[in-house]
Amino acid sequence: MNSKNIKRHLGNKLRDWMESIEDAGVKDVIKENTIITGGALVSLLTGEPVHDYDVYFRTKEACIAVAKYYVDKWNASHADKPVELMWGEVLAKATGSDNGAVKCYVRSKGIADEDESGHDELGYDFESTAEEDELVGMEHEPCEETEDSKEKYRPRFITSNAISLSNKIQIVTRFYGEVEEIHKNYDFIHCTCAWSSWNNEVFLPPKALECIINKELYYVGSKYPLCSIIRTRKYIERGYHINAGQYVKMCMQLNELDLKDVKVLEEQLTGVDTTYFQMMVDELQRHMEKTSDSRVDTFYAMQLINKLF
Repeated sequence: MNSKNIKRHLGNKLRDWMESIEDAGVKDVIKENTIITGGALVSLLTGEPVHDYDVYFRTKEACIAVAKYYVDKWNASHADKPVELMWGEVLAKATGSDNGAVKCYVRSKGIADEDESGHDELGYDFESTAEEDELVGMEHEPCEETEDSKEKYRPRFITSNAISLSNKIQIVTRFYGEVEEIHKNYDFIHCTCAWSSWNNEVFLPPKALECIINKELYYVGSKYPLCSIIRTRKYIERGYHINAGQYVKMCMQLNELDLKDVKVLEEQLTGVDTTYFQMMVDELQRHMEKTSDSRVDTFYAMQLINKLF
């Protein structure tokens, strides 16, 4: 698909989504602040089916407005598993730091899932969990053909960093900003093509196009190198190749992190196999409380991983 058709396709998708929104203010926010980037652009360029549309916003205020709209919709129909939207002082009080993020706090188990089938006794879903797409995990989406009898673009799956709607829209709350700012958090350059709603522009960086054509994984650096290393599995299964130097770059960045700090570990694992790793982190935290350890026990963590995976 060429850039002209990509603009038309994404514009139509945005308008279809906006038609489902009852709040005129939220509609305006989406129209003037939406960025779609990541795997959807790769799929459109290569003529493959789009798995989902990763949606970002260029301001914090826009991110909060849209996220609040869908958190409120979720809470109205899921009183048994409420979600709280946090940012600023409230987030700092709850987590001990405010890094500017907008997060969804799920009281029950770290995620809120519309489909509760296949859960174990602790409330974790082992049937439908799969790898994340670009930054945040969500492969719960059925084919759009099955959505006709249900409300379109309803919130279906919520993690601390994303709200996944039906009909393939995934709202990422973890990051916001202009296109260049969003891509500072991306790891592989082939994912850095983008579209902006306010001016209907498509961004096609030459190096990204080169890597898409050659199915090459080129690591540009990320705040989440552990996530990036794990993500390479997915791309290799899709026919991408990666040279050893790219792994060295990821490992060098990973070496700068303290994974025995459970908060660092949890942050690094956000976005990959969401349910499994959320359960792992929860169990590690419980073990640390029982043993009064301030650091992750590597031997216990390895046993836990063997049990879960």
